[in-house]
Amino acid sequence: MDFNVKKLASDAGVFFTRAVQYTEEKFGQAEKTELDAHLENLIARADCTKNWTDKIFRQTEVLLQPNPSARIEEFFYEKLDRKIPSRTTNAELLGQYMQDAAKDFGPGTPYGSTLITVGEYQKRLGGAEREFLQTSAINFLTPLRNFLEGDWKTISKERRLLENRRLDLDVCKARLKKAKSAEAKAAAEHELRVAQTEFDRQAEVTRLLLEGISSTHVNHLRCLHEFVEAQAAYYTQCHKHMQDLQKELSSANGDTFPNAFAVNASTSGVSTGPSPLSTASLPGASSPSRPPNPSNALEPSTLKIEEVKPPATGTRKAKVLYDYDAADTSELSLLADELITVYTVPGMDPDWLIGERGNQKGKVPVTYLELLS
Repeated sequence: MDFNVKKLASDAGVFFTRAVQYTEEKFGQAEKTELDAHLENLIARADCTKNWTDKIFRQTEVLLQPNPSARIEEFFYEKLDRKIPSRTTNAELLGQYMQDAAKDFGPGTPYGSTLITVGEYQKRLGGAEREFLQTSAINFLTPLRNFLEGDWKTISKERRLLENRRLDLDVCKARLKKAKSAEAKAAAEHELRVAQTEFDRQAEVTRLLLEGISSTHVNHLRCLHEFVEAQAAYYTQCHKHMQDLQKELSSANGDTFPNAFAVNASTSGVSTGPSPLSTASLPGASSPSRPPNPSNALEPSTLKIEEVKPPATGTRKAKVLYDYDAADTSELSLLADELITVYTVPGMDPDWLIGERGNQKGKVPVTYLELLS
């Protein structure tokens, strides 16, 4: 390789001179030309914008792709200007596992058919997540990256040039002060005028670039709105998928797991009984009113309590929330905090279950129970 020795020596000399000049400025032994207040404020605002944009960009990357190895891989693909390969989301992978498991367990069994249904909805959730990630990367991450890797690099380059022009100007001022002869003073004054002109020109260029930060804020504000809209659409879509799944499971498994979703899904607003956190755990909380005991809660003409047998599958454990006194021999009295086994039988009112405690058996109200499993 052919080295330019003269240029290398010149650059080394400039570097050494700059180091000496910076040191003298720090100790107050050299004159330093100060930038005007407006330009200083623009520089401080630009630095603040760059720092926070970088932090927001990095954390958004973590939010959209928590796997650091995957982020590194995507980084290399971008630098090589190659298309990033499509990845299967975790929800899609879970859905596929569920459906594969259903094939082994038997798609005709209750568990297998439910796995197929839940797996399909997990894939839908994964598809919604994939769309959200792609939209956010294009509409939010890309503009932030363009600023950090494009506009900011240009601003930084011009700021370095401005700093060099300032140092050159200060050197010329010091040289003029040290000039003794008239000829030396004339030459120093000429160099000072040239340096002052170059400094003013570079200061104006830098100022114009820094004032463009306001436009950057406007652009990032628009991108932020698009990011929020993408998030809202994604969560709305996920909520709809889960509501549809809940309804489908409730209708498909209603005979096996009665009121499973109505009692436990208090957060969805469909609970028919009091939440144990909202009432049972509070001092002085009163028990719910006794549910109606309709004549068709259990058809006495065709089925008697002593003849009721628990199903092979579908029994569940329940915790009693309040004391309950049986109204007749078909019901089972309850004590708060005890555990009983519950299940339903065809033709039973949804507000009631069959409860068993040892050899005792009878109807119990759902609103007095917290289903555990």
